[in-house]
Amino acid sequence: MIIDAHQHFWTLGRGDYPWPDASVAPIFKDFGPDDLNSALQQAGVSHTVLVQATDTVAETRFLLEIAAKTDFVAGVVGWVDLSADDAVETLTELAKDPMLKGVRPMLQNIAAEDWILGTDCADAIEAMIALGLQFDALIQPRHLGAIKVLTQRYPDLQIVVDHGAKPEILPGIAPAARWRDGLAGLAESPSVYCKLSGLVTEARDDWDMADVVTHGHEIIKCFGADRVMWGSDWPVVNLAADYAAWFQAVQSIASQHGPEADAQIMGRTANRFYNLGLGE
Repeated sequence: MIIDAHQHFWTLGRGDYPWPDASVAPIFKDFGPDDLNSALQQAGVSHTVLVQATDTVAETRFLLEIAAKTDFVAGVVGWVDLSADDAVETLTELAKDPMLKGVRPMLQNIAAEDWILGTDCADAIEAMIALGLQFDALIQPRHLGAIKVLTQRYPDLQIVVDHGAKPEILPGIAPAARWRDGLAGLAESPSVYCKLSGLVTEARDDWDMADVVTHGHEIIKCFGADRVMWGSDWPVVNLAADYAAWFQAVQSIASQHGPEADAQIMGRTANRFYNLGLGE
């Protein structure tokens, strides 16, 4: 069983996507299930987790509609403003749909690194725990300290770090100590997981796969395979590679840790973390 734990769809004409824009021309167009299906079949991917791409509840409802009629989508990670007065009410309403598996507040777009620790988010975070919703942390290395505090404050909140916390990947340069140490600190909490995704788009135009692979192994070293899940980050991955190339790279990384680790990273971890209920 192979599960892609991180992919996107968008219909730009809906009007609530400030990004993608013309600066990323290859992905500045609509993407839907029919556009992804052949890549999934070629890679042998059975299911995916569909992740929000903009900060509106309307888009979350749009993604849930897609999931309801798309066989390969096993769950949705949506968006809610966790600081809003009606956040608990909104979360409760959306969670009535069993396809909603988590929420992603897009922390990378918020200037304050500790925004998620504000008292105005507390009730919503408690509601997420009560509702069984997981927390996707779209963060950069500057947020690692705040997420560490979040794990200490809410030990029952299940968190997955998207895209390995977006490390800066430079040609021939070892992983930055700030990123590596921050990630290792997060991994001390058993409630924190990490996605092996998005790394190729964090590397510069002259990126080398060896540098990406080094960062991938560091993620697995920190968390262990049972808390690492692969994701394509499609169609964003098309800015630096393509679905097949990144899939093959992750398979190569995972297989070097043995068959059990490979099975965890390529599907079992995502199935367990998101409570997808898929047979193994």
